[in-house]
Amino acid sequence: MNAPIIDPLQGDFPEVIEEFLQHGNMKCIAFNRRGTLLAAGCANGSCVIWDFETRGVAKELRDKACVAPITSVCWSKYGHYLLASATDKSLTLWNVMNGEKITHITLQQTTLHARLHPGSCTPSLCLACPLSSAPILVDLNNGSSTVLPVSVTDNTNGNAVSHPRNKFSDGSLPFTPTAATFDKHGDLIYLGNSKGEILIVDSNNIRVNALIPIPGGSVVKDIVFSRNGQYLLTNSNDRVIRVYENLLPTKGAAKELEIMSDTNDKFPRIEKLKEVGTKCLRLSREFQDAVTKIQWKAPCFSGDGEWVIGASASKGEHKLYIWDRAGHLVKILEGPKEALIDLAWHPLRPLVVSVSVAGLVYIWAKDYTENWSAFAPDFKELEENEEYVEREDEFDLMPESEKVKELVINQDEEVDILTVEKDSAFSDSDASQEELCFLPAVPLPDVPEQQDKCLGSSLKLGDSNHTGSLFSVEAAQNGQAILPASSPFEVVGNSTPEEAVGTAGLKRKRKPSAKGMELQAEKGRKPQTKNKASGKLSKPKSRSGDGIDTNGSVLEDDVTDEYL
Repeated sequence: MNAPIIDPLQGDFPEVIEEFLQHGNMKCIAFNRRGTLLAAGCANGSCVIWDFETRGVAKELRDKACVAPITSVCWSKYGHYLLASATDKSLTLWNVMNGEKITHITLQQTTLHARLHPGSCTPSLCLACPLSSAPILVDLNNGSSTVLPVSVTDNTNGNAVSHPRNKFSDGSLPFTPTAATFDKHGDLIYLGNSKGEILIVDSNNIRVNALIPIPGGSVVKDIVFSRNGQYLLTNSNDRVIRVYENLLPTKGAAKELEIMSDTNDKFPRIEKLKEVGTKCLRLSREFQDAVTKIQWKAPCFSGDGEWVIGASASKGEHKLYIWDRAGHLVKILEGPKEALIDLAWHPLRPLVVSVSVAGLVYIWAKDYTENWSAFAPDFKELEENEEYVEREDEFDLMPESEKVKELVINQDEEVDILTVEKDSAFSDSDASQEELCFLPAVPLPDVPEQQDKCLGSSLKLGDSNHTGSLFSVEAAQNGQAILPASSPFEVVGNSTPEEAVGTAGLKRKRKPSAKGMELQAEKGRKPQTKNKASGKLSKPKSRSGDGIDTNGSVLEDDVTDEYL
């Protein structure tokens, strides 16, 4: 209760659901490095790529041989490739630009999470975390795999591992899924095991060089790095999210760690690795709900690493918790009554994307409408003050007085549109010219057919000036009623919603007028051949020759000038 109150105007974090995306039953999501494309794995085995700027489907990657649900998706460094893991134990590497399948590998276990090597432009190595075995390094070129160590003892040199088919990690306890991830450049692998330990493994020689015990010794379910590589996040089975500060340099971390592990030989193997571990990671903060003691799911950092977000793992709850890195809870976001299965923070903007168990993707954004009142003065006080004069720039976010003076622009100078300026948010943005940021948006498969159908209906309707048009004749023959023009989505009689939309533009039936009731009594005196003599079209089968419908009432539209 004594925690300081965070000003919501000063926090760049989402607050409300801006909109949602829907395309099949989506299960997992991932942003590309720039946040311009969003990949989603679906339950039918396909991968949908959204253009996040236009919120349209840009590409759909589908393999006819794979119809199993996708468990994870991962982008390559420059966005040209996408790796997808499925429940049928497969790993598929896609070329995003042309939609071709490059590699398809089948493993011995179902992969829960798969990550491409972040330091390679052309992906050839990936890290896979199976359901019931130790994490493995997979060579995407030849399909070979290397099992990573999940525990270290004094009798081993750090290279001993459990067999991938072994159900027990240490001979006594059942094996649980192990979380693992690359560091920023892929030189080291950080692995969290079921004993509550973080192992730092060299990705080249598969050697354990450091060990960091987690307080409580609980199972590590998730392990995530921030984008800048300065912080590491772990989610344990004890309902606590922990943030560690990375003490190793982002570049050349493997060499420095190898030097530290080789210099100290005075202690046993485990004690030596723990000593080195204290120089690698330092515990910074712990996040938990002390009241409800809920389990956390899909925790991650914000794009700039200033915020930590975690989702409630309770069934039927779509609730997100946001903390600052100092440990203060700043926001609790409550969504629909649908369980959350995946979560991702936009790399550059205060946006969060979450996936519900129903297969919808919700986009959370900052609510500027509620906060705008804080910028405006008190209007009641302004009315009482007669001397108040409103400035022209008073309600501007940046008044004219604070703006920088306009620069003198040389209109004759040539503008360089080819050189890409270095972005401070990306340390290696000098190579961003090769990056794939956008794809041409394509319409959904069902949209053209619906548009053609509606277009054809409007053309036919425009060609007919008679109340008894071709649509009304067909509807009358099928025993269906014509919808009023004022309610195009209302279903009448036995018609379906699709048929209702197709006949929405037709004229509605009018109520019988008083003159029509008088003419109903004289229907026997009027010959039915009058329309043929005047050259007019005959009435539909659903009506009689004198403009009387099947219920015996006269329609006001059928009254001609001859009756008046």
